[in-house]
Amino acid sequence: MTINIRQETNEDVHKVYEVVKAAFAQGEHSDQDEHNLVNRLRKSPNFIPELSLVAEEHGKILGHILFTEIKVGEHMLIALAPVAVLPDTQGKGIGKKLITEGHRIATNLGYKGSVVLGHAEYYPKFGYEKASMYQIKAPFDVPDENFMAMELQDQGLSGVQGVVEYAKSFFEKKTKFINNM
Repeated sequence: MTINIRQETNEDVHKVYEVVKAAFAQGEHSDQDEHNLVNRLRKSPNFIPELSLVAEEHGKILGHILFTEIKVGEHMLIALAPVAVLPDTQGKGIGKKLITEGHRIATNLGYKGSVVLGHAEYYPKFGYEKASMYQIKAPFDVPDENFMAMELQDQGLSGVQGVVEYAKSFFEKKTKFINNM
């Protein structure tokens, strides 16, 4: 597989919507709204275009990752959410490439740390540890082992502590459109 990781373009939006929807369709811990969340986050002031990345092969989008700005106290960090890979290409390292490239770009942009709510067995492979080790707390009830943080720069989370302030888009309810005609 020759995977190209690049910044998402406006032309990719519909394809990314379908990739994210498919990736989470059978997700055990999914609310089946991740694809709409991505659309809401793109309209948020927390959106970072350089950190909305796609993985493609021969022009076909196979995966997507999004990082958005968050605040912890007076510190600006990023949150990884979501990362999505088409079901038939999962387990082939595409998510790893998206995460690794996202971290590289975020570091170059000057971000000092990242948080993620996710699988306790997967994200530590990239350097994520329990956020509680840094005195970083989620704004909602979540198992300690699933809420993680990592330093993108040396000592990047030194002195960072408090409750994460996510983009409001994370807390908007999914809406259903009803046609009453």
